[in-house]
Amino acid sequence: MTITKQQILQWLELSAEVFQAEQDFLTDLDREIGDADHGLNMNRGFQKVKDKLPSLADKDIGTILKTTGMTLLSSIGGASGPLYGTFFIRSASSVMAKEELSLAELTQMLQDGVDGIVQRGKAEVGDKTMVDTWDGILACLKEKQGTVMADALDCAVAEAEKAMKGTIPMQAKKGRASYLGERSIGHQDPGATSTYLMFSALRNASVQ
Repeated sequence: MTITKQQILQWLELSAEVFQAEQDFLTDLDREIGDADHGLNMNRGFQKVKDKLPSLADKDIGTILKTTGMTLLSSIGGASGPLYGTFFIRSASSVMAKEELSLAELTQMLQDGVDGIVQRGKAEVGDKTMVDTWDGILACLKEKQGTVMADALDCAVAEAEKAMKGTIPMQAKKGRASYLGERSIGHQDPGATSTYLMFSALRNASVQ
């Protein structure tokens, strides 16, 4: 089983729908420990991506992802734009000219993107950021190599949810939330949450 170019396009469209639906939820999370703009930024950015999708229908996966990254960089404010923009631009590097992806190729694509996030944001596992969610996702995908794609993605979504909720008892060490010190404890990280929502959309697009 592979993930096709059409499913990648569907993933991005579903992500836009999810961020529109969850804008207020993400903003409420960000109001507790950030600038109260994460939901607005993610919705705005992915609506711009959605507008671009018709023009990307005949492009390869790498081009689709790179265009997505450039669009997010230019349309999202705060820290989210550079981080999510970098994720998609870097994830495109290993999948240029590809029309479909095996589980191994998908895992490498996501790893490249996360490496870009880490390089850009300097966050580590345990810092209460989106990196915590991505760490759970990638650990599961690597463990499930050689299995059915849907099973690997289901496992990764479950781990993503666990990692996202795992940010609640953490003290933030990066970004605006880190200024709060111990007051950041007890709040779910908005970036970890948007990553969970976005990856869940990938799973949903892949099993349709």
